Amino acid sequence: MVSYNIDLKDKTILITGAAGFIGANLAKRLLTEFEHVTIIGIDNITDYYDVRLKHERLNELAAFGKRFRFIKENIANKQAVEHIFDEYHPKIIVNLAAQAGVRYSITNPDSYVESNLVGFYNILEACRNHDVEHLVYASSSSVYGSNKKV
Repeated sequence: MVSYNIDLKDKTILITGAAGFIGANLAKRLLTEFEHVTIIGIDNITDYYDVRLKHERLNELAAFGKRFRFIKENIANKQAVEHIFDEYHPKIIVNLAAQAGVRYSITNPDSYVESNLVGFYNILEACRNHDVEHLVYASSSSVYGSNKKV
């Protein structure tokens, strides 16, 4: 068993990018190892990666019943983010939602600005305005990579 620095008992955890590989596996592990946690997963299910895989992951998580709630939404939607914080009162936030793919960032920069900047800003603002205990942020190198050809 892994030792943790924080007490997760009776905590609500918000995982953005919950249908992605890392987000879904994190949710599954937390739900498996801690019987007294609730996971709120948010993902906008973009088709950058195979959406069938995303739906399969979400179906697996649905097996945890009321302990896992999924919201199909974009974190760039400030009202939706605020609603989630107001309704579920998450104490721990794991922000994994980000548009991936360095090459794609050159051909479609708006998707990066929306998810990786505006979406993250909305998460930060919601954390600032609510009683959040912990925030974990994982970004892609696309946000601040060393690409000199822009």
